[in-house]
Amino acid sequence: MLLLRLRSCILSHLPSYPAASPITFPLHRLLSAAAPAVSPNPSFAVEEYLIDTCGLTRAQALKASRRLSHFNSPTNPDAVLAFLAGLGLSTADVAAVVAKDPQLLCASVDRTLAPNVVGLTGIGLSHTEIARLVSVAPFSFRYRSAVSNLPYYLLLSGSYENVLRILKKSSSPLGRSLEKVVKPRVALLRECGLGACDIAKLCVTRAWLLTTNLERVRVIVARAESLGVPRGSAMFRHALEAVAFLSKEKMDAQVENLKNTFRWSDAEVCIAVSRLPMILKRSKDNLQSRSEFLILEAGLEPAYIAHRPALLAYSLEGRLRPRYHVVKFLKAKGLLDNDRDYYTTVTYSEKVFAEKLICPHKEAAPHLAEDYAAACRGEMPTDFRCA
Repeated sequence: MLLLRLRSCILSHLPSYPAASPITFPLHRLLSAAAPAVSPNPSFAVEEYLIDTCGLTRAQALKASRRLSHFNSPTNPDAVLAFLAGLGLSTADVAAVVAKDPQLLCASVDRTLAPNVVGLTGIGLSHTEIARLVSVAPFSFRYRSAVSNLPYYLLLSGSYENVLRILKKSSSPLGRSLEKVVKPRVALLRECGLGACDIAKLCVTRAWLLTTNLERVRVIVARAESLGVPRGSAMFRHALEAVAFLSKEKMDAQVENLKNTFRWSDAEVCIAVSRLPMILKRSKDNLQSRSEFLILEAGLEPAYIAHRPALLAYSLEGRLRPRYHVVKFLKAKGLLDNDRDYYTTVTYSEKVFAEKLICPHKEAAPHLAEDYAAACRGEMPTDFRCA
C-alpha cells in the first residue's frame, strides 16, 4: 500500500532522535524526497483513495469523502499519512484516525502538524503519547491550541491518562478558548465546592460540561441542589453527573417512579436520592427487579432501603441475591446471629465476606463456598446444602 511505501521511504530519510525529543527537521523536504510531486488531477477519486490508501471500508469512505470533495490531488493527504506513519501509528491506527476525522488529511504538515509535535514534545510528551493523542482526538490535533491548552488540562485532570479519558468523551475542550470558555465553567464548579479531584472525575464522565453554555451548567447545578444534595458535600459531584442529561420533566418522572416502585414517601425518596443520586439514572426494569427482590423476597421495609440506597447500586444476581441466601441459610442453621444486618453483609468486599461468613463454617457447612460461588454465577441452588 502507498501508506507503507511512504512510511518506509520517510523513515529511511529520518535521522535518529530519542523518542521524546522534538522533531526539528524540515519535514516538507523529506516528503518531497519520499514521493514525487503530483499534479492536480480533476478526476482524482477521493473515495477510492480513502479505501485503497487509507484503509477505510467502503461505507466509511463514502461518508468521509463528502467532507473531502474539494480534493483533486493526493499530494497533501499523502504528506499527512506519511507524517502519521512517522509518528508510529500503524496502518489500522491511521485508518481509524481518518475515519474519525477525515479533515485531518487537509491539515498542513509544515504549518500545523509538525509544529504541534514539536510543541508537545517540548512540554514532555513522548512520540508514543503524541500518537495516542492523535488517535483519541485527531480533531484537536489540527489546531495549534492543542499544544497551548494541554498543560492546563494536565493540571486540571491530574494525569495524561485522565486527559485522554476526557478527550475520548469529547475532543472539543482541547480546541476551545481556555479564558473565554473553559475556565469560567471550572470556576463555577469550584464555587459548588468541588475540588480538583472531583472536577477531574466529573470531566472524565461529563467532558462537555467544560464547553457547554454556561447558563446550562448553572441550571444543572440548581437541579442537583434541588435533590437535597448541598454544595460542598461528597455527593454533589455524583448529583451533577446524575442530572446532567435529565430535563426537569424527566427528573420529576423518575422521582415519581422511585416513590411508586419502592413505596416511598416524599421524605424517603428525598433521603434515598440525596444519598445515591445515580439511582435517577437507573431504568424502570432495573429498579423494579430490585424492589421485587428486596421487599417481596428479602422482606426489607421500604424505609430501610431508603436509608440504605447503596443496596440499589449492587448487582442483583451477582451480590444481593447470593448473599441474602447465605445469610438466610446460616441463620436457619443457627450458625449466625439473627440480628446480623443484611446490608452490612452486602457491603463487605468478597474477601471480607468469605472471611466472615464462609470460612468459619467449613465444617458445619462444607458446601457453602461451592453453593455461594454457583449462586454468584447465576446458578442458584434450590437450597444451600448443610452437609
